[in-house]
Amino acid sequence: MTREQKAVAIEDLKVKLADANILYIADISGLNADTTANLRRACFKANIKLEVVKNTLLAKAMEASDKNYEELPSTLKGNSAILIADVANAPAKVIKDFRKKSDTPALKGAYINEEVYVGDNQLDALVAIKSKEEVIAEIIGLLQSPAQRVISALQNQFKDEE
Repeated sequence: MTREQKAVAIEDLKVKLADANILYIADISGLNADTTANLRRACFKANIKLEVVKNTLLAKAMEASDKNYEELPSTLKGNSAILIADVANAPAKVIKDFRKKSDTPALKGAYINEEVYVGDNQLDALVAIKSKEEVIAEIIGLLQSPAQRVISALQNQFKDEE
């Protein structure tokens, strides 16, 4: 790869990082072609963009980014893939589900809305993150609950008076 090609690749990664508020880095070493194709399909179904990247280029793109990736560049060893999604826990769910069949991919780290998670031990915590829609639904349910009790009490009161 020439310097010019590397510069273009770094700029391309930098643009992808700028647009992504949810970024996972996974270790995909040990996956054969068939297993990798299955992982790509699972990511596609979950609306996740998966791309295998060169560690040095990704590290340079992270350093050049306006975002603070903290210690994520230090995790870039071995084969790496980035997973970019719109839903915070979607890549974690795909990884966890995929690992029911094998030990890989391993989570190296994640950047989610300015929070950095490092290490495979963070996977369960990342799966538990609720999406924006789930949080809104929970809040609406909590707000509706007292109103439903009041309406039910009033309906019972009117039934008693008849």
